[in-house]
Amino acid sequence: MPRTGRPTTSVVLREGEREELERLARRVRANRDLSVRAKVVLSLAGGRSGKEVGEQLRVSKPTVVKWRKRFNEGRVESLYDEPRPGAPRRIGDAKVEEVVVRTLETKPEGATHWSTRDLAEKLGLSQSAVSRIWRAFGLRPHRSDTFKLSNDPLLVEKVRDIVGLYMCAQDGAFVLCVDEKSQIQALERSQPVIPMQVGQEELRTHDYLRHGTTTLFGALEVATGRVIGKCFAQHRSIEFVKFLDHVEENVPKDLDVHIVMDNYGTHKAPLTKQWFLKHPRYHLHFTPTYSSWINQIERWFALLSQRAVKRGSHRSTRELEQTIRKFVETYNQNPKPFVWVKTADQILASIARFAERSAKLADATTA
Repeated sequence: MPRTGRPTTSVVLREGEREELERLARRVRANRDLSVRAKVVLSLAGGRSGKEVGEQLRVSKPTVVKWRKRFNEGRVESLYDEPRPGAPRRIGDAKVEEVVVRTLETKPEGATHWSTRDLAEKLGLSQSAVSRIWRAFGLRPHRSDTFKLSNDPLLVEKVRDIVGLYMCAQDGAFVLCVDEKSQIQALERSQPVIPMQVGQEELRTHDYLRHGTTTLFGALEVATGRVIGKCFAQHRSIEFVKFLDHVEENVPKDLDVHIVMDNYGTHKAPLTKQWFLKHPRYHLHFTPTYSSWINQIERWFALLSQRAVKRGSHRSTRELEQTIRKFVETYNQNPKPFVWVKTADQILASIARFAERSAKLADATTA
């Protein structure tokens, strides 16, 4: 029996449209509706019927018909949402500019930054209006961050040296990132921790009892991610040399060892220098001043804090050290190296851009 009804128009993609549609289809979290529309068009272009596409993507037949028609008429641009009518703006551009300028260039009397309510009262706006303007321009006066630019005269040379080591570690060079995490506190919560339940997060008291501190000396093997760690009550050069003896027992005897570490006093103390003179196969690479971010062991210390120390409750330094040793042992059962992706040139260019931008902002502030 011949088919009746209107004929179905096919979807034929032009050059470059498939790549664009596949990119939109991957934006499931950023824009789910747009992702579904792109998948509808791709499926139709692949020769599937509207019914098959609807069943696969769990959308109705009218939806498939709608986006087939919209795409054939307006191509990829037609898949985006069109602007919808709404109430006219009551706050003009001049007022929006005044909010932004006041936020960036002035401070309220007796305070370090504006709040939405203070600025709204000053400018005769509602608190929600100021909030919307701040969100639109990415302004968050209540938040601040820290920075410290390195003043090391050998910054460029040191960055190139250390990044080169990280890249060469994948080719067989034995590279260790060494540092100590000092003053790790053994904190016991004043009341028992209430475990997480369905619908309720873990609960712990804000106050605690102090039971002393310990210091973890750590060495991260860059190529494999394996960690050598040992705890001491103090972090003097005596303890650091003992840790180096521990490292010597746990690294291959037939390889040169390259050590990346910062400029802390114990790393350059006479006792430490004597140890390295007795072990000539160890080669030292010091990080630039104020540049701990380039030492990969710092990232591993952050993992230790997040997963084992920060939310723990320890009644003694011995118990804390047992927790740390357990974490190291467990981590080393399946170690994963940190992947260093930026080249030395990219890092130095980023530092230069930040320094230039900071200098301009500082000059504008003092002008």
